[in-house]
Amino acid sequence: MSLTKNQQQKLKVELESWIGTPYHSGARLKGVGVDCGMLLIGVYEGVGYLKPGECDPGYYPHEIHLHRAEEKYLEWIKQYCDPVEGSPEMGDVAMFRFGQSSSHAAIVLEWPHVMHSYVRLGVVITDAEKESILLDQNGNSRLTGFYRPRKRRWQRGRKNYRAQSR
Repeated sequence: MSLTKNQQQKLKVELESWIGTPYHSGARLKGVGVDCGMLLIGVYEGVGYLKPGECDPGYYPHEIHLHRAEEKYLEWIKQYCDPVEGSPEMGDVAMFRFGQSSSHAAIVLEWPHVMHSYVRLGVVITDAEKESILLDQNGNSRLTGFYRPRKRRWQRGRKNYRAQSR
C-alpha cells in the first residue's frame, strides 16, 4: 500500500511524537517506554491503521532470538504486512536478524533512514546502512527484508495515546 500525502503527513507526525521514548522491553507508553515491536503497534494504532487493541503479540522474552530459531516475530509481522518487491517506502517495516532469528524491526522513513527502539538508545532515527547496531561484526547488514502493511482503511487515530497503556 503506497501512502497518500495525507497518510504520510499523519505518519510523520506520529513517528516524531515517539522520538526519545526510552527503551523498555514489552512496554508501549509514549514518552515512558517502548521496545521495537510495541513501537510498531503504537505508531500504527496512533495513525489509525490498527484499531486499539487489535494487535496483541502477548508476552515475549526479551532475548528469545538468542535461544530459538523460530521466526515468531516475522510471522507476527506477516499477519499485517506483505513482503516488499523492490524499494521500500515510507511506513514499510524493515526486519533485522539478531541471534538466530529476525528479532528487530524498524519503520522506514526514507531508506536507509529508519526509526526504531533499541536497548540503551530508546526511539531513534538511524541510517540502517551505517548504524553499527544494525550491522554484524563484519560490517554486513542484519537486514532480512522489508514488509508493507496491507491496504486497509485507516481509522481515526487516538487523540490521547499517552494516557492509554498496555
